[in-house]
Amino acid sequence: MYRFRDADGRVLYVGKAKNLRQRLSNYFAPLRTLHERTRRMVTTAASVEWTVVPTDVDSLQLEYMWIKEFDPPFNVRYKDDKSYPFMAVTLGDEAPRVIVTRNRKIPGARYFGPYPKVWAVHETIDLMIKAFPIRTCSDASYKRAMQTGRPCFPGQIGKCGGPCSMTVTIEEHRAMVDDFVAFMAGGDERFTKDLTARMLAASAAMDYEAAAKYRDKLSAIEAVLGKSALVLPADEDADLFGIAEDELSAAVQHFVIRGGRVRGVRALTLDKEIDISGAELVDQVLQRAYGDAPDVPRRILVPALPDDAAELEEWLRERRGRKVEIAVAQRGQRADLMRTATLNAQQALIRHKTRRTSDYVARTQALTDLQEALGMAEAPLRIECFDISHLGGTNVVASMVVFEDGLPRKDQYRSFNIAETTDDTDSMYQVLTRRLAYLDRPEPVEETEGEEVTGRRKPRFAYPPQLLLVDGGQPQVEAAARALRDAGHTEIAVCGIAKRLEEIWLPGEDFPVILPRTSESLYLLQRLRDEAHRFAITHQRKRRRNDISTVLAEVPGLGASRIKVLLKHFGSVTALRAAGPGDIEAVQGIGPVLAQNIHTHLSTR
Repeated sequence: MYRFRDADGRVLYVGKAKNLRQRLSNYFAPLRTLHERTRRMVTTAASVEWTVVPTDVDSLQLEYMWIKEFDPPFNVRYKDDKSYPFMAVTLGDEAPRVIVTRNRKIPGARYFGPYPKVWAVHETIDLMIKAFPIRTCSDASYKRAMQTGRPCFPGQIGKCGGPCSMTVTIEEHRAMVDDFVAFMAGGDERFTKDLTARMLAASAAMDYEAAAKYRDKLSAIEAVLGKSALVLPADEDADLFGIAEDELSAAVQHFVIRGGRVRGVRALTLDKEIDISGAELVDQVLQRAYGDAPDVPRRILVPALPDDAAELEEWLRERRGRKVEIAVAQRGQRADLMRTATLNAQQALIRHKTRRTSDYVARTQALTDLQEALGMAEAPLRIECFDISHLGGTNVVASMVVFEDGLPRKDQYRSFNIAETTDDTDSMYQVLTRRLAYLDRPEPVEETEGEEVTGRRKPRFAYPPQLLLVDGGQPQVEAAARALRDAGHTEIAVCGIAKRLEEIWLPGEDFPVILPRTSESLYLLQRLRDEAHRFAITHQRKRRRNDISTVLAEVPGLGASRIKVLLKHFGSVTALRAAGPGDIEAVQGIGPVLAQNIHTHLSTR
């Protein structure tokens, strides 16, 4: 186990290695070869110290303890969503009760969840106490009822089934609590079978009141089971982790599956300070998830297997008391559920990255930070971002997206087709030259007659930006600066954002500007870059569809509906071009003559 410290003794990073010399050599390579975030950590550190432990499992435990104790700034930084409530059963009480809480430190309590909304917990409790009528009243009500011998108020209206309702003993209530916990932990179908048998027996004995009670309990259990779909086999207890990440952040969706059903979902986001792989991220997430967890399932499903999976399984086995398996969800129902969790994580990551831009204070701070970082005379209230997209060097297109006051102006987005180009820098120069030409066009004069305006207003495309942002590094920035000089608009600032390290390049500079990883300004530039990339890809795909549709429309006897059927059948233009006349003839509505004409037409284009 090793720790990097700064000059003041603060722990910067905690890690583990079987071979310390080999691991540290990765940090003390030439600075120019290091990832930017690793370079910042190494240059900030003043010393490194280490502790030897006997086993890999011990290293996992010590790593978790140190990260919790020191909160190192260059380790993964977690941001738990504190809004999720839990259902808790206070097993440490004389008469346990079920409550809704966000407090995870109740002594002796058993937790279920988390749940996405508070009402979802209350709804589940209302259904469960019909089948397992356990205590729901407050401790004060329970104490008063037991002292006076009068039922508590919730017990009087049928909302509390504890000993304070004067209907069951403490021992009988404890047995019911055990059934409640067992059902919630695994959705054990033995309760359904047992209640069904009791109901039928009571009915056969003509004890219809008892049969009706069993029927109502059975309905309540089926209602609870119906709230969560069966996503895995009924005997499956597992935790599944879906992860979406980019260079700076990651989002995790933790699905809690008990009895084959999703019993709870927990979401968290994290900032990645040191560049780590997907497998290393899974390692960190599992340590965080189960470091203090009282409930460890027998199977954990992850998108990638950590290098120390065997040691993690041993560490988790000590916590569970039985075997724990860490596996990758590769096929079948598990893979389907992993895709669902990953999709949720992707959406959560998008929300995480865009939440700040919806805040006026955050947007203002982002623009102010950009002004200072780039040395601009004023804040860039209008920013235009450009991106080049191509398909193997062909079908080159470009996009321009506009943000004003930190918000997108989609009505002012533009796309460009580029006929001839040599590389990305040439394409960037062409596009910016065409865009800047609009700034020099004479403005239309507005002539008024009375209060009526007869002239045209100034086109929005003619408004100059304060900042041009290009997707790329130093070469793209230099091409953009050359376009500004040739157009005579050197008053417009320009910079580029390089995706690999998220560094900001300025023209004529040998070293990039490094914005703080959690700064509002970096989030704004990332969103601009990602939006420009999305818009360029969308335009390119639309253009490719239009191109092939135009070519097919030239075939005699081939209309729009048949073109649509052809493209849907083959799935791609490449597959259609590679298909023979016999393959094309197999498509519904295409005869042999038409199939031959299509094949010949595509072969000559």
